[in-house]
Amino acid sequence: MNIQEVVKKIAWLGHDVIRLEGSKVIYFDPYQITTHRPADIICITHDHFDHCSPEDTRKVQKSDTVIVTDAASAKKLTGDVRVVAPGDRLEVKGVEIEVLPAYNTNKEFHPKAAAMLAFVVTLDGVRYYHAGDTDLIPEMKNINADVAFLPVSGTYVMTADEAVEAAKTIRPKVAIPMHYGAIVGSEDDAVRFKKALEGEVEVFILSKQKD
Repeated sequence: MNIQEVVKKIAWLGHDVIRLEGSKVIYFDPYQITTHRPADIICITHDHFDHCSPEDTRKVQKSDTVIVTDAASAKKLTGDVRVVAPGDRLEVKGVEIEVLPAYNTNKEFHPKAAAMLAFVVTLDGVRYYHAGDTDLIPEMKNINADVAFLPVSGTYVMTADEAVEAAKTIRPKVAIPMHYGAIVGSEDDAVRFKKALEGEVEVFILSKQKD
């Protein structure tokens, strides 16, 4: 795997919004985006406004876009919506999607019982893990990912220090911090995350893209 080439195909659009570009274009949690670059697949982790935004989803949704999400989010969306839960696996347009849990362990914003989602998406042979809004959870021990997108802001999700432990648990080839710079958290969290993993996991702090 050429890490530099893989990272070139990743765009961070702010907060938890990630776009992957390859044989398919995949978005995670579009929110406050300015792009209209169309999506083949949209993965939405849960129904909170800053993750499930019908307005932003429509900006990149085309007639054959497939949305993969939980039951609560599906009620807010239209189009080809596939409802999934943690533990599910499916193939969409030749892309393998594994559905994983995301939840808080020491706060109540994202209870385990709500069955909110994380995803491992295999695109062009690369496995991408989008952690959603989560703390450091036991299920991370079983994740096989080349690239891990991890929240670092604290408050509603893992702190940067907890995200470091998550990265050490998952051992991806690349870790990319997210969930900062919009509602909570700052680039300082991302920098702390990167510094703490030097020599162990390669971390890329991506500049926010608008298109």
